[in-house]
Amino acid sequence: MSNTASFSEGAGPADLSARETAALVAAGTLSAEAVSAAFMERIALREPDVQAFAHFDRDRVLAEARTNRGGELAGVTFGVKDVIDTADMPTGYGSAAYEGSRPPWDAPIVALTRRFGGVVMGKTVSTEFAMSSPGKTRNPHNPAHTPGGSSSGSCAAVAAGMVQVAFGTQTAGSILRPASYCGVVGYKPSFGTLNRAGMKPLSDSLDHLGLITRDVRDAAFAVAALAEKPALAEGMAGPGLRVGLFRTSRWEQAEPATRAALVRTAAAIEAAGGTVRELDVPESFESYFALFDAVMGWETPRTLAYERDSLGARLSPLTLGFIATLARATRDDYDAALAVLKHREARVEELLEGCDVLITPAAPGEAPAGLGATGDPVFNKVWTLLHVPALSVPAGLGPSGLPVGVQVVGRIGDDVGTLAAAAFIEDALKAQAS
Repeated sequence: MSNTASFSEGAGPADLSARETAALVAAGTLSAEAVSAAFMERIALREPDVQAFAHFDRDRVLAEARTNRGGELAGVTFGVKDVIDTADMPTGYGSAAYEGSRPPWDAPIVALTRRFGGVVMGKTVSTEFAMSSPGKTRNPHNPAHTPGGSSSGSCAAVAAGMVQVAFGTQTAGSILRPASYCGVVGYKPSFGTLNRAGMKPLSDSLDHLGLITRDVRDAAFAVAALAEKPALAEGMAGPGLRVGLFRTSRWEQAEPATRAALVRTAAAIEAAGGTVRELDVPESFESYFALFDAVMGWETPRTLAYERDSLGARLSPLTLGFIATLARATRDDYDAALAVLKHREARVEELLEGCDVLITPAAPGEAPAGLGATGDPVFNKVWTLLHVPALSVPAGLGPSGLPVGVQVVGRIGDDVGTLAAAAFIEDALKAQAS
């Protein structure tokens, strides 16, 4: 197999999309080893400043790449969030309490990645148990700012060009918010699209497994392979796309950077031939925040019962305080929330009001300064609760020169249409900026 391929001037294997890499490796014009070597050069260059990896072993990566057997994801480089089990690398769940622990298995999503030819470059930093206590990762655009969380290392690694795809998890806003802060695509599929086994659980009703990529089409390409649903990468959205602009009941928390990003996005969609209609926010929308708090508040403290009871002295004060706050939810609150959520599809349909997708804030604004907190998931919680597909799509820069995204939201189970719409919006924004 040749280690060379044709690239545009100044570009190399680390500049390829995941789609291009898989095609070239499958055709035999590029080797998985050459791709991995190029990304390891990027890691050597960027990792000292970004600190996206919880574990990286160059020799292990080369050995994996050399034995690559090809497949739908042939040669594509992946980062695995450190709350997802791996047999050949430590899985610490972002916590000192589990530092150095090594499960005897790969989580199914990791095993499938390898089966389909993906190369796992390493474990990416997570906040402790994918909650609120930050890790070491810096924002690649300005290391004095947070990358967001909890999928901190995954979003930063993709943004810094150190991997093409990274796994993230989201219980509140842990994929969408850091993706917005880091200027990459964060994709939270419809609930259950990707296998969650082997992922450190927090809230069984809310936990999602998703992807971070450089662009929407790479997200569609990767999820189509991993979910074994080719249609996920085959959707097309044309000029007839109907988009609802949805400000949510907490619009006052949207900073000028996010408000401007939504204005830019709406203008770009209309310039590309789509239609944008501002939707009224129903009075009932605010009640979803209480439903979210009831579900996560009841489930998470019980999911982490062992950690609370046996490892509490080794957990960070932020984690312990967060769990204590969640634990205020009662069983009655939880049961009442679940009763309402039996009708998710109907409630989502009411919110979309005949539109194909919504655009709504992905984060309050640019990444906040400092590394002691990862930002507010206020604009993500409801969409996680409702199990809809959602993507953060980069939508320009804010006044501090940091990225700002917009969130694209679709119907439960309509990931084909939502991914296609997000790709249309991404293209429209790029055309506007050119």
